[in-house]
Amino acid sequence: MDVSQYLEIFIDESEEHLQTLSDCIMVLEKEPDNKDTINEVFRAAHSLKGMAGTMGFKRMQHLTHDMENVFQEVRSDRVKVTSGMIDLLFKCLDALEGYLDNIKSTSDEGTEDNEVIIKELNDFIAKADGEAAAESEPKAQAVAEAAPAASQEEKAEQEKIELTDEEKKAVREAETNGQHIYAMTVHIQKDCLLKAARAFLVFKAVEDFGQILVYRPSSQDIEDEKFELEFSFFLASEEASDKIVAAAKAVSEIEKVDLEEIHLDEYVKETEPQEEQPAQETAAEQKETPAEAPKAAEKKAPAAKKQTNAKPVTGRTVRVDIEKLDALMNQVSELIIAKNSLVSISSSESGEYQNQSFHEQIEYLERITTNLHESVMKVRMVPIESVVNKFPRMIRDLSRKLGKKMELYMTGEDTELDRTVVDQIGDPLQHLLRNSADHGLEDNATRVERGKPEVGSIFLKAFQEGNNVIIEVGDDGNGIDVAAVRDKAIERGVITAEQAENMTQKEFINLLFLPSFSMAKKITDISGRGVGLDVVKSNIEALGGDVEVHTKLGEGTTFIVRLPLTLAIIQALMVEIRDEKYAIALGSISNIESIPVNEIKYVQAQEVIHLRGAVIPLIRLDQVLDMEEKQEEPENLTVVIVKKGDSLAGLVVDNLIGQQEIVIKSLGKYINNNKIISGATILGDGEVALILDVNTLM
Repeated sequence: MDVSQYLEIFIDESEEHLQTLSDCIMVLEKEPDNKDTINEVFRAAHSLKGMAGTMGFKRMQHLTHDMENVFQEVRSDRVKVTSGMIDLLFKCLDALEGYLDNIKSTSDEGTEDNEVIIKELNDFIAKADGEAAAESEPKAQAVAEAAPAASQEEKAEQEKIELTDEEKKAVREAETNGQHIYAMTVHIQKDCLLKAARAFLVFKAVEDFGQILVYRPSSQDIEDEKFELEFSFFLASEEASDKIVAAAKAVSEIEKVDLEEIHLDEYVKETEPQEEQPAQETAAEQKETPAEAPKAAEKKAPAAKKQTNAKPVTGRTVRVDIEKLDALMNQVSELIIAKNSLVSISSSESGEYQNQSFHEQIEYLERITTNLHESVMKVRMVPIESVVNKFPRMIRDLSRKLGKKMELYMTGEDTELDRTVVDQIGDPLQHLLRNSADHGLEDNATRVERGKPEVGSIFLKAFQEGNNVIIEVGDDGNGIDVAAVRDKAIERGVITAEQAENMTQKEFINLLFLPSFSMAKKITDISGRGVGLDVVKSNIEALGGDVEVHTKLGEGTTFIVRLPLTLAIIQALMVEIRDEKYAIALGSISNIESIPVNEIKYVQAQEVIHLRGAVIPLIRLDQVLDMEEKQEEPENLTVVIVKKGDSLAGLVVDNLIGQQEIVIKSLGKYINNNKIISGATILGDGEVALILDVNTLM
């Protein structure tokens, strides 16, 4: 059996439970008497404890168990929720996340026992309930543990297993080699999660003492959880039975272990068919399990019923490996390429294909591929909630560390993004929020002096706009002092005083995104190294997005992050420049204009056009792409007006080919230094067209 498959499930489920705990504890801090939240916290802690125990992570289980004890005290109204308790519980969550990080990287929880935190938890219960209650609890636990242990001493009658000839041969060979043969039946607790993983851990524990020769049910059935609450096996070992039983019992959530040493010849005689028990033998043969047939039938019937009832709920969501989704996306990509080939054939000069039926099939194929693309993208789309849920806790911690009162307001957590984008957007958003908390918001006294609420507000808004997702991170703090930025830039030699005279406010603000440029007066563990905004800009642009800043001194700052919905398949405008074909993402295009050459003006040696009250700079793509100039310039230029946030620019092209759905193919390391080109696509006729990145051109 491969434990990794259970490990992945455990990690996913644990992350969800930890997030639930974090959210609920945040609620408890504001609503200490909220019974629903208290119950939810207790359930999440209990589930996490059971899962950790099931996977054999003892340290994680121990810590969660002590947390559960605290929640039980709160649940029973013996303890009131206090600020100190909340801080302690968050320490526990941090420790649990540390265990989980270790498990992710090494498949092991590590060696940190977190004894200090565990002592704090126990001390907290002791102070709350009194020393007497604290002492009685371990005694009660000892009694509870002693009861099943005592019953385990009473040897239960082992269900006899009929052995195949092959199994008899293996057992006899082990006996001949002087090994003991132990028939073992392991009983799992009723509330156990991941029974198969539990069985695997038992096998792993006993295999340190010998070799397992027989499985009932089969090892495959055990792995697939096709068994009730018990399973049996034969172990060949030279060790004493008590060590083996102790090892099996050491696995969490094992209710009982029955062990009997057998001798093959005697055992075979006992398992021979007897006339007075035909019914039982028939049932045993059919089930091939150590459990009694009537009991198994009784247990299975309600279980099947329960499963049927749960289907409508559990069937709504499925965990899918991202690699499988990527493979599916590639198939869709090839299908779209095939569709484009048919379109190319249909537009050829040959009249062989020019008939109505062919065009109908083209339209049908186009509808199918579009629907398939949308379906795949919906599967890949996940709410940004999974990223932003951790930010309220972060803002709470920053509030305490900085000594500022602040509150985070989030909207649009259900806005969906491509999974690959969601995985990478967390760090930029975290940097922006830390920036708002540390640099944006004033201290409490200053806010009161300015007539603002003492508690500062930080906003995180997410919403969809066309083919983009917009995420805004803002605050009602001081705003950016552009004059201070200018002076700092001149002082550090980033710009000269002469350059500063001709720079706009926006250009000054963009200096904040330069590496190592920081306005902080001192470096702290929160900020001041000039890394945060540089990371934001580089990570966002790597995802095909952009970031802009709106600020007003004394009122606050808002960072606007614009991200594409998908990075794989896009609608694009195909253009031609000197017989070369290029693609421009349709989402970046505002409109297309035909501009007379004589209407081109110059501002600071830059070609511009005046269009509907706006001055728009012209970018000649032939010059940018280092192409030969035209010998004769036409009277009218074809200009594609593109936008980046609030900025507009006009791209001069030779010809327009038309709109087309294209598949983005990475160029890898071949031209990764050229940021103008974001990728390539394969056209219907097999020709390769490069995709222009508008964000880098503006």
